[in-house]
Amino acid sequence: MEENNMIPQEQETAMPEEESAAPAAAETEAEVAEPKHTGFLGKVDKFFGVTAAGSNFKAEMIAGLTTFMAMVYILMVNAGMFSEPWVGLSYGAAYIATAIGAIAGTMLMAFLAKMPLAQASGMGINAFIVYTLLLSYSGLTYANCMVFTLIDGVIFLILTATGLRKKIFEAIPKAVRHAIPVGIGLFIAFIGMQNAGIIVDEGSTLVTFVSFNVLADGFSYGAIIAPLVAILGVIAIAIMSKKNVKGAILWGILGTAVLYYALAGLGCAWSDAACLGIFEQIGATFSFNPFSAFGDWGTQAVGQVFVEGFVFNMEPGALIIVLLTSALSLCMIDMFDTIGTLYGACSKGNLLDENGTPIRMERMMLADSIATCVGAVAGTSTVTTFVESSAGVAAGGKTGLTAFTTGALFFLAMFLSPIAQLIPGAATATALIWVGVLMLTSVTNIDWTDAAEAIVGFLTFIVMLLGYSIAKGIGIGIVAYIIVMLCTGKIKEITIPTYVIGALFLLTFIFT
Repeated sequence: MEENNMIPQEQETAMPEEESAAPAAAETEAEVAEPKHTGFLGKVDKFFGVTAAGSNFKAEMIAGLTTFMAMVYILMVNAGMFSEPWVGLSYGAAYIATAIGAIAGTMLMAFLAKMPLAQASGMGINAFIVYTLLLSYSGLTYANCMVFTLIDGVIFLILTATGLRKKIFEAIPKAVRHAIPVGIGLFIAFIGMQNAGIIVDEGSTLVTFVSFNVLADGFSYGAIIAPLVAILGVIAIAIMSKKNVKGAILWGILGTAVLYYALAGLGCAWSDAACLGIFEQIGATFSFNPFSAFGDWGTQAVGQVFVEGFVFNMEPGALIIVLLTSALSLCMIDMFDTIGTLYGACSKGNLLDENGTPIRMERMMLADSIATCVGAVAGTSTVTTFVESSAGVAAGGKTGLTAFTTGALFFLAMFLSPIAQLIPGAATATALIWVGVLMLTSVTNIDWTDAAEAIVGFLTFIVMLLGYSIAKGIGIGIVAYIIVMLCTGKIKEITIPTYVIGALFLLTFIFT
């Protein structure tokens, strides 16, 4: 859910090139306060600066647990996405790859940045890989996409080290920046509704709402279970979120799963074929051995970026364009999500310096880029900072010990893949839909009274949704912006980097 926070409007054009010299109050205290503990605990206290930050071990660990509960859903949701038939991974392999990416990223936050934030495979970026690159571009394989992810990580690493990320960020029109999370949110929600059978491909409209008409010919009780429980699950998550229940998404997924099987079991009482098929499928695929997932991961995911990743079945010209635009799209989404999330999460815990910039900003960006590279080798999509980290920060997390706790819990969760595999697609769909809801908040940042900004923003997110492509949405938004600026006499407002990015996307539309 890391995509549902964008950078505060007043800070959009003031991204820092390097870490501010003015530390936050907590960091200043860290230099003078002495740890309360001695021995090993004293060393841990001093390393993370727990006492100096005005915190304690109990508060940090509770905060870490809170963050874990808020974002553990990604293990099931990402595994469900990457186990789609056209990807080529088993659920277990994708689950382990996702867990390793989360562990690596979160531990980097703990030990490199020493911040109470957590990382995992980004929602939106995983959808871009599975439902845009792999589904839309013939010839691309899962391993090829891991190459794109690795390139994304390397580019992000270079941009962070050189400070060039500010130049690229400023090259993206403001309306497009605001529309990106809106489009991704709609796209993710649409996928969730399709996975749960809420939206089905029927009739002349291509998509329609599922029928719950019990009097219709051919009505099947088993066929309406998934869409029914998914709708109820999303509503339940909203209610729990309204009441500030920690881990609302996770509880929503688990509750939906229980309801799904309860209703399916009820259908089995009168031998409903669809309900019986649900349990037959479980019996055919379920394994109590948690290490079988590690075996699948070892043969299907880890290192595939180097084994098969550089074998492309595409014409050289088309490959170059796809490579450039895909890596660019991944990097842009990753960069905007990360920066926006860091500002949003750190602002909740007074982890900003006197200029309103997150402390240790560069270290956090570095942790993000390294984690993406590690994730690509492990076999998962771009690893990025999760906005759910805000839950842990709000619960009192102030140091890297919070992140360490979250990372340790992700390590334990690696061995629970058999349980996770029992979570039906209807249950994980609730998380996708709810994430989509949260990401729509950025739509208010678009100036709808300005016709030029409105059309750019609208085209960006509507093409993402109806065109079933995040990259094409970003591309059409940038191209539209250039055209609008040229035709309204605002040529000087278009920067050279914007022209370059627009040209790359235009080439993509023409030749792919």
